[in-house]
Amino acid sequence: MLTFFSEGSRQRQARSELHDGALVTPFECPERIDLVLNALHKAAFEVRTPSDYGLAPVLAVHDSSYVAFLESCWQAWQAAGHEGEAIPNIWPARTLRGDKIPKAVSGQLGYYALAAETSITEGTFAAAMASKDTALGAVEHTLATGEPTFGLCRPPGHHAAYDQFGGYCFFNNAAIAAQRALDAGKRRVAVLDVDFHHGNGTQQIFYSRDDVLFLSLHGDPNVTFPYYSGYADETGEGRGAGFNVNYPLPPGTSVAAWMTALEKALERIHQAECELIVVSLGVDIFEGDPISAFTFQHSDFIALGKRLAEAGLPCVFLMEGGYAVEDIGVNVVNVLQGFKQVRG
Repeated sequence: MLTFFSEGSRQRQARSELHDGALVTPFECPERIDLVLNALHKAAFEVRTPSDYGLAPVLAVHDSSYVAFLESCWQAWQAAGHEGEAIPNIWPARTLRGDKIPKAVSGQLGYYALAAETSITEGTFAAAMASKDTALGAVEHTLATGEPTFGLCRPPGHHAAYDQFGGYCFFNNAAIAAQRALDAGKRRVAVLDVDFHHGNGTQQIFYSRDDVLFLSLHGDPNVTFPYYSGYADETGEGRGAGFNVNYPLPPGTSVAAWMTALEKALERIHQAECELIVVSLGVDIFEGDPISAFTFQHSDFIALGKRLAEAGLPCVFLMEGGYAVEDIGVNVVNVLQGFKQVRG
């Protein structure tokens, strides 16, 4: 299975994350990529550099003012004389106005952020551009050949909404890839999100559309980030009614119960007559992940890959979460190897 990866992803070198009331070294770090690359090379996967696809695919799913903010934020933050990395500290919450975008970069941060854990740093925009190129390289290859591909995206993307960043995500790589497949002639695409955390951004982007079926298996938002998205009664609206499917699962969910939910998701994908699956591949469902609460073992990722292959559709895997750093490479490669065992 061909892998795409852009070295530009390393340009984001964040030092700060707000976690449990303290500023800590971010869980989402460049070392994750090196561990996955090492495992891919050891397993003899070919890794290819994607082309530069520019901003047009980003603007197909994201607000232009939001994109401009991301591009200029770090420079504006420095010009304002702020020390440290750009971290939001106020939002247009329920008792404040949400129809004004302040001129001050501190106010813009809160307007465009959905959470406070993710800082904007030098190189953030460049890394996000490289990450979406990785996703586009993967989907373009699958569209051209029908072969499965893996995009080693970093930063991840599934929390990025139409005009908001957070959860380590800036551009929604899965949404960008799905839109590209539609633009290339696919009638309907499935985005299957298996990350431990709900893909709120992907859901929001496609919530009123019926050409993308979004399905997410994730930790119950009553007790799990992002808390305010991912409930089972969120099923789409307008033309998108019935094309958004959430499977919230409690902490400690067994692999067997998780796989039962996956069966339901795959059945829905076939009912909707989807022509391609974009898998938001978060391997933070691993039992040892530091910010998750599911129970997958190394071997269970092989079984996951096999089951996705048995679905029989063209498949694009895009990297999302996974923070048990010493295990992330093994778990990613096990999914891909499991897929190859069935589909070659």
